[in-house]
Amino acid sequence: MKKPILLGTSTATSRTPCCSKVGIKKGPWTAEEDEVLANYIKIEGGGRWRTLPKRAGLLRCGKSCRLRWMNYLRPTVKRGPIAPDEEDLILRLHRLLGNRWALIAGRIPGRTDNEIKNYRNTHLSKNLISQGIDPRTHKPLNPVSHGSSQANQDDDDDVPESNLTPQAPSNLLN
Repeated sequence: MKKPILLGTSTATSRTPCCSKVGIKKGPWTAEEDEVLANYIKIEGGGRWRTLPKRAGLLRCGKSCRLRWMNYLRPTVKRGPIAPDEEDLILRLHRLLGNRWALIAGRIPGRTDNEIKNYRNTHLSKNLISQGIDPRTHKPLNPVSHGSSQANQDDDDDVPESNLTPQAPSNLLN
């Protein structure tokens, strides 16, 4: 009897792969594939993603079909640039919720968690830095001082630990 290969706390044989990878197409989706997937889901509904590609006649894995539907083809997904009011809401929600992209996306209709994460990490982080704001903490960036590096590593040494936990402003989501 073969012993399973241990990876961390679970065995490598405990989960079956999402697809056999033999004959599975990779790379960009074609317009025809998009149409087949959208029509199939319109008629049969989504779900059961592992078996959907075969039933729909697609040479893609189930995960690829699910991601394509959820992030691009769903009728409720909003396309186009992020509006200024959405940008402001992303900033405020990120300040409140951190990197919980699915929670943030749930409060911005039509935008996916992945789209919001990518927009925040590529556009908003640069804007915050140019404004002198730390994109991780949303606090002003520390000015460069000429003192020792140890003295500048942690300015919160004299602040009680209870004051370091983030507090959400009550008017943040108004």
